[in-house]
Amino acid sequence: MPRIPISQYGYNFIEQPYVPAGEDEYYVRNQQITEWNCTWRHLTDLEINRLEQLGNTCPNWNDVLVENPIDIELIKGNSFYGLVRIGSMQPFVVGHHDFFIPEGIRYSHIVSCDIGRHSSIHRCGYLSHYIIGEFAIIHEVDELDSTNHAKFGNGVVMENESEDVRIWLGIMNEAEGRKILPFASMICADAWMWATYREHPQLMQRFIELTNKCKDTRRGYYSMIGEHAVIKTCRTIKDVNFGPFAYVKGANKLKNLTVHSDEASPSQIGEGVELVNGIIGYGCHVFYGVKAVRFVMGNNSNLKYGARLLNSVLGDNSTISCCEVLNSLVFPFHEQHHNNSFLIAALVMGQSNMAAGANIGSNHNTRGNDGEFIAGRGFWPALSSSIKYNSKFAPFTIITKGDYPNEMNIPLPFSLVSFHEKNDCLTVMPAYWWMYNRYALERNDWKFRTRDKRKRVVQHIETDYLAPDTVEYIVHAMELLCLWTGKSAVDSGLYKASTDQELKEIGKLLLEDTTKPFTGDVYAKGLERSSSPTHIIKPCEGYHAYKEMLIFFAVKTLLRFLDENETVSGLQALEKNIHEWTDNHEGAKDSIQGPFVNLGGQIVSERMVMHLAEDIVNGSIASWEQVHERYDVWWIEYPMVKLACALRVLNMFVSQSTVAESWNDFITIFKNLCDLNASEVLKTRKKDYDEPFRKCTYRNLEEMTAVLGKPEENSFVHTTAERMEAMKSLAQRFFSWA
Repeated sequence: MPRIPISQYGYNFIEQPYVPAGEDEYYVRNQQITEWNCTWRHLTDLEINRLEQLGNTCPNWNDVLVENPIDIELIKGNSFYGLVRIGSMQPFVVGHHDFFIPEGIRYSHIVSCDIGRHSSIHRCGYLSHYIIGEFAIIHEVDELDSTNHAKFGNGVVMENESEDVRIWLGIMNEAEGRKILPFASMICADAWMWATYREHPQLMQRFIELTNKCKDTRRGYYSMIGEHAVIKTCRTIKDVNFGPFAYVKGANKLKNLTVHSDEASPSQIGEGVELVNGIIGYGCHVFYGVKAVRFVMGNNSNLKYGARLLNSVLGDNSTISCCEVLNSLVFPFHEQHHNNSFLIAALVMGQSNMAAGANIGSNHNTRGNDGEFIAGRGFWPALSSSIKYNSKFAPFTIITKGDYPNEMNIPLPFSLVSFHEKNDCLTVMPAYWWMYNRYALERNDWKFRTRDKRKRVVQHIETDYLAPDTVEYIVHAMELLCLWTGKSAVDSGLYKASTDQELKEIGKLLLEDTTKPFTGDVYAKGLERSSSPTHIIKPCEGYHAYKEMLIFFAVKTLLRFLDENETVSGLQALEKNIHEWTDNHEGAKDSIQGPFVNLGGQIVSERMVMHLAEDIVNGSIASWEQVHERYDVWWIEYPMVKLACALRVLNMFVSQSTVAESWNDFITIFKNLCDLNASEVLKTRKKDYDEPFRKCTYRNLEEMTAVLGKPEENSFVHTTAERMEAMKSLAQRFFSWA
């Protein structure tokens, strides 16, 4: 173990080779507190004598500087080493909620720190190389120190460090074939783009270069505790930057972290927590025995009750409790609350919920641990679901309870997936959510919008279940239903066909015939890695449900635009508006073309993503900040993208006429769908009340009503009814408008 004279203790934080000519070891530290605008002075002999009488010690009082006004009586029982600078302190108390403590420094061991005005440091066993903001509280902390090569969770290497110490995140694949570098401003969109387009080596190299720019790699940065932050009753804290108003209580170990926080979005870390190598977003909460290593948490996210988050990125507005999440990229609005569920090597695109016993990642079937899993937004595996890798699911897929023996690739959105062990057959019901659980669909959209409390919005999020991405999936699903139905009809001897196009035409003819619906069994291959075909349940009903969803999306989108743009008169004017926009905005023509991708929650044409990739490679985009600015531009233009998509959808349903000629028919259908939406939401809610086994725990209807209330009085049922009436009124305003 090294042994140095006490006179050298607290000095030489930066080794001499890393101190630029003409500077001293404090040059970086001084830059960090420029905004303090402090005028430091030396202590007087009387002050030094009084400090020593108060139990303070220091081998070199010349290196203890203070700012006026200062009450020396507030500094008791401390040991000071190195250059210590103390801001103004007066006989007042500072506090957080019901915890109050006097300003000053008491019974602490302090090595080379800058202590802000009116802060309170009490019983800190070891406080080394920290910059502490004004009005901060540090109480009963065993160890709080910094190294001269602190990275604060960023995936960089400091001056003259080996690449071996760089921190990578192995997301979406345990074998780390998609590893990325974390940085303080990372959002899910960045992580997804980096982990996805691996076939572009120049882009991968540029991502590394952009990340290297995110953190000054000079040695000598002190860790910082922001103003009004509170850190109490903790054990070990090392190389952690805490933003203003952060609150930390009872943590076991915090190492190499950035904790974003401010007055509007304070982040909190609670009892028994151990966090290493991570980035914590604004307004996050990490409580009660959580373990997280190599991670990024988006804004307003939560880890609670012993959750384990390793090698993963967790999106904004998400909560993980109790369970285990490894090597995953999880988009915003993810919920996972059960100790017996886990998620490994997965890409889950948000607005998702993992039920108890859901094992996603438990059963690799390759010779290495390199299996992968992709779930579109709205993914919902039921209790005790076990899925084999590699599998992929369209948006809003719900999976019933069961051990699924084979890999799956489900391209039908809003579907219900089941496995019938007796028949050894996978079954899929397309458009299940729309047909049987519209309450959940409508509530999800409402819930996500109302629960988004972020004050800092960097990651843009589409919460509507009907958007360009899901519309694209629906259109493809309808084509597949036509193909599979046509093949089933041909296999049964009813028709003859030799090409897929002929099969689709036969299937569409059968599915469109509402007077005599097709009743034959429909099977599909390629949805499961099995010789047994997948049984498609209710293909005719699903096909027509998809049509309703498309019309509902298109008319709703057009009506909202018209409501906000009253100067537009007539469909021709609307189409002209779109053409002018696409002609006058760079890249606009590509932005309205598919395929659309889910960019961390934001829906974007993949063509635009590839243009961004080209700009990153050629250097015209030179920082992650500029990447985020491009996302912002896309978000501003997104309403026009949705508008163009809506018009394209309506044109699908007119063959012998124009959209303008069919406009009133679309409005009539839309109004009927609004009524159906409201009634289906109520109907779905009433199922909970009409089910006999739901009633069995109540002595009578009065008790049940007292406990649950009436379904028609449910707040969301009421809200949905109001929303649908408002949409109908809006539709009526534009009846005969075309």
